[in-house]
Amino acid sequence: MGVGQRDYEKESTRNATVEDCYRKNHIHKTYEFAKKKREEYEKLDKAVMSIWESCELLNEFVDESDPDLDEPQIEHLLQSTEAIRRDYPDQDWLHLTALIHDLGKVLLHPAFGGQPQWSVVGDTFPLGCDFDESVVHHKFFKENPDYQNPSFNTKFGIYSENCGLDKVSMSWGHDEYMYLVAKGNNTTLPSVGLFIIRFHSFYALHRAGAYTYLMNNEDREMLKWLKLFNKYDLYSKSKVRIDVEKVKPYYLSLIDKVN
Repeated sequence: MGVGQRDYEKESTRNATVEDCYRKNHIHKTYEFAKKKREEYEKLDKAVMSIWESCELLNEFVDESDPDLDEPQIEHLLQSTEAIRRDYPDQDWLHLTALIHDLGKVLLHPAFGGQPQWSVVGDTFPLGCDFDESVVHHKFFKENPDYQNPSFNTKFGIYSENCGLDKVSMSWGHDEYMYLVAKGNNTTLPSVGLFIIRFHSFYALHRAGAYTYLMNNEDREMLKWLKLFNKYDLYSKSKVRIDVEKVKPYYLSLIDKVN
């Protein structure tokens, strides 16, 4: 697997774009913003297309929040999925989870509302409680209206200890949207697959170990799979090219079987 560094400090033209994306992300992603976006998008009334069509649609976009990746998203999806398929050939649910985990980025497309990059991509974080300093570019939260809200700016905020992540409002983005899509379409993926989809960008949790006090026992069990998945999500960002037409038949059959 290639090496994904997540180096947000090095000076580069790309990192200037990344930092600007996070500045807007952290300023505008409030509890109320996430609530309104969920209410808008949980209706699932924007467009109708297959999983594979959604994968192909992502060819048009490059994630502005990613300091390591400057290639179309379908390349990353298939790099991750093929690496997992190689190492875990019998876990077909994990193959499908890897294939669809980033499909929420279709929000960038006009058919799904043409949302700005800052609204769709980047690390996710809980809302309604303190912004942990482990969240990348934490400094920009100081301009977020929730930062000064006394109901939100404590360790637990509006939550109770060990309440479970399913009770937590996460920042809006492609993770949350794909989670809503999967649930709304009655996916047969196991709960751990949905957990991976919803929290794969929650790096403050699965890389830094923050916010564990909000987790329940079920979350702790599923976190093991999320950490395993992240190794492929992050470190498959390589220049190894995938022959899309060669692997396409397998994934089409997988979609029919598992979805």
